[in-house]
Amino acid sequence: MSSGKTNRRPTQADVARLAGVSQAMVSYVINNTPSATIPDETRQRILDAIETLGYVPHSAGRNLRTQKSYTIAGIIPDITNPFYPAFERGIQDVAREHGYDLITCNTDGVAAHEASYLRLAQQGRVDGLVGVFFHLSSVQLRPLLERGVAIVRLEPTRKRVGPLPLDNIYVDNTGAAHAATTFLIERGHRRIAMLAGRSGPQQARVRGYRQAMADHGLPVSDGLVMGSGFTEDDGYRDMQAILAHDPRPTAVFAANDLIAMGALIALRHAGLRVPEDIAIIGFDDIPAARLVHPPLTTVSQFPEQLGRRAAEMLFERLEGTVTGGGRCELMPHEIVVREST
Repeated sequence: MSSGKTNRRPTQADVARLAGVSQAMVSYVINNTPSATIPDETRQRILDAIETLGYVPHSAGRNLRTQKSYTIAGIIPDITNPFYPAFERGIQDVAREHGYDLITCNTDGVAAHEASYLRLAQQGRVDGLVGVFFHLSSVQLRPLLERGVAIVRLEPTRKRVGPLPLDNIYVDNTGAAHAATTFLIERGHRRIAMLAGRSGPQQARVRGYRQAMADHGLPVSDGLVMGSGFTEDDGYRDMQAILAHDPRPTAVFAANDLIAMGALIALRHAGLRVPEDIAIIGFDDIPAARLVHPPLTTVSQFPEQLGRRAAEMLFERLEGTVTGGGRCELMPHEIVVREST
């Protein structure tokens, strides 16, 4: 015998009935319809009814009505680098505020992987992209922009903008590297090596390092600049190679904190003290930078803030509050002084 009970999911009509409003009013609240003016008390009644009933909007139906996926993609080169999850966290917070989901895509900095993730947008699976692209150019992104897909890039340097609605944010990597190297010079160091990483922001950071050395009349031999990659293992190997040179440097500027941490291990294995024998400064200020021994002096570029601003720019495009040609915004950085220098 049937108990008369059903396990059907609550509907918008159920929410409307409980809240004492029209179903259209419920839809306006669920979809945050900007043109709908809803009294705060009415909105709260609807939200209370949604919670009481456990109503979950049917995303597929909403997507069909609006021709939107309500999903964006965050494309990053290395999910194991703590800088990038913090960057993605900033994106996700803003996406959630706008009722969107975030897909995180890891490329390993490989050109083919970057291009493959563009298919998400080509297939209509995402409405916009926030990307750290080491290889893709505006030419390759143009077809998506012309189809109305919003794109914001995190770039290593200022980008020239044009009529395409391609937005960029950047930290002045050259200026930040110049400041980090100058910081070491002002503490009396004259033979300063650089562990430069590879691709991405490498060229901009090497440029800043070389400019600072030249500004103070200090030579840079080829053996003082190493660039295998951006991991701890790369930092370890490159630091070992640097130590093979005579005379060895008294300070090292590492192009990210993971490289710096690998260098710290290499220095410890070589029986050298930091900062007494060799000072070291990193770049990124990932959470572990304050936990290593000694705590790492580094350049902070506020990754969560970067992610938030990139996502805000994306939704300004998606919601039509900004139109026209591309934008390029400078974001802050600062040196965080700890015990490794």
